[in-house]
Amino acid sequence: MKLYFKQRLFSWLDSYEIYDENQQTVYQVEGKLAFGHQFSLLNQQGQIIGQVKEKIRLFVPEFELIVANQVIGSVKKEVTFFKPHFVVDFNNWEVKGDIFEWEYQVLDANQEIVATISKDVWQWTDCYKIEVYQDSDALYVVMLVLAIDAQKDNDRSVSTLF
Repeated sequence: MKLYFKQRLFSWLDSYEIYDENQQTVYQVEGKLAFGHQFSLLNQQGQIIGQVKEKIRLFVPEFELIVANQVIGSVKKEVTFFKPHFVVDFNNWEVKGDIFEWEYQVLDANQEIVATISKDVWQWTDCYKIEVYQDSDALYVVMLVLAIDAQKDNDRSVSTLF
């Protein structure tokens, strides 16, 4: 399954759609005004099916993944040199990125690829192409992408302070 999303240039609360390869809306993302990033994922009927909530930590923010009002796991970026690495406390997954943070792989415990994530760098806003190898993993991979993108926003915010 291939999914695409493009953030709006002037979207104050990070609300946008996630499309499939046929340009059909699969998920709606709604940001919430809160201390830290918070997103709700809605299905085509407008029902909340998942949430990503940032837990504010001093140096390493952590993002909770929530389905059916239950925390199913978390995502946090490890401090590494050069290539980003995200620890995912869910399904024994991990996320590895390239040095530019444009390409990512979601890997399972056996180092098999669950999904690939590519950022289109030639756009004014953040645009991602997501390829998920099992449709049943799509919601969880989208939640990971939201957490990664929020972490990148945090990194950009910190870098502008110095």
